[in-house]
Amino acid sequence: MSEATPAPRDLERLAFARAHLGPAAPVPERASSDAGFRSYWRTRAADGSPRIVMDSPPDREDVRPWLAMQARLRTGGVRVPGVLAQDPENGWLLLEDLGANTVLQVIDADSADRWIGRAFEQLVRLQRIALPDGFPAYDEALVRRELALFPEWFLGRHLGLSLAPSEEDVWQDACAALVGAFRGPAQGLVHRDFIVRNLMPAGESVAVLDFQDAVRGPLAYDVLSLLEDAFVSWPQARVDGWIDGYLRAARAAGLALPETQAFRRDFELIGVQRHLKVLGIFARLRHRDAKPRYLADAPRFLAYLDRALPRHPELAPLHALLAGRVFPRLAPLELPA
Repeated sequence: MSEATPAPRDLERLAFARAHLGPAAPVPERASSDAGFRSYWRTRAADGSPRIVMDSPPDREDVRPWLAMQARLRTGGVRVPGVLAQDPENGWLLLEDLGANTVLQVIDADSADRWIGRAFEQLVRLQRIALPDGFPAYDEALVRRELALFPEWFLGRHLGLSLAPSEEDVWQDACAALVGAFRGPAQGLVHRDFIVRNLMPAGESVAVLDFQDAVRGPLAYDVLSLLEDAFVSWPQARVDGWIDGYLRAARAAGLALPETQAFRRDFELIGVQRHLKVLGIFARLRHRDAKPRYLADAPRFLAYLDRALPRHPELAPLHALLAGRVFPRLAPLELPA
């Protein structure tokens, strides 16, 4: 049986790699992909050292925002993958190879303090970066656009549920309350997906990935993303201790943050918005993009919501709506005690 003819994109990938690594560079082999349209391919330089080719098809995902943010973060002292060669017009980057594992693959209960601490070191550096006027913001339009993913994709498309008029009123009231949580005074650069899967071990530090969608917004957002992660959950007592550790480090670095209780309130309300958004995104990945594996973690986000919503009276009707319509269809995960 003859071998399949390589696709044009495969041939272009090989040509890009060999143009920068020499004609003996091996055919790139898939290393990983993400929830977007980018994919990552491992090959080797002439001396045998590994390299990564990022493939970002220009008609699907422009690589230039990634490049611009990589430069901004690197200038600010954040550890990010090094760019060794680039062809942004055609969607190719040659990157340093940071290995096969993200922090998600290596973190456990015994090592979590160390990894979370390293993550916060990079996060505080990221948050201290000055932003120019006009930098994209986590404004009301963006917050509401993200929230709209939940009723459209998770409730409607995935669970087959539609909201009655009274339930739609509950939803709109909750959205208004959550929009308010994004208007606090503690604002700065927000990664938007600062999770252990987007961090890679890098010596005694961690490297930050998937940063191209960063905006100006509430500093609590990335802290929440890390500590109430999509793929791993921690006991509440550990989360509380890590929040305190972050606040000490951030204040020592000169970041202007509210007092602890106000920060914790922002943390929880921003978390409600993020968890609803992620549920919508995961359902969209399943039903629009044929990527079903993300929805396996939907019960984790329902559990985060089930834990946070009762603490905020203004969101009690939303909690009742989820408990009555959603939880009987998909039960929340039991979080670590």
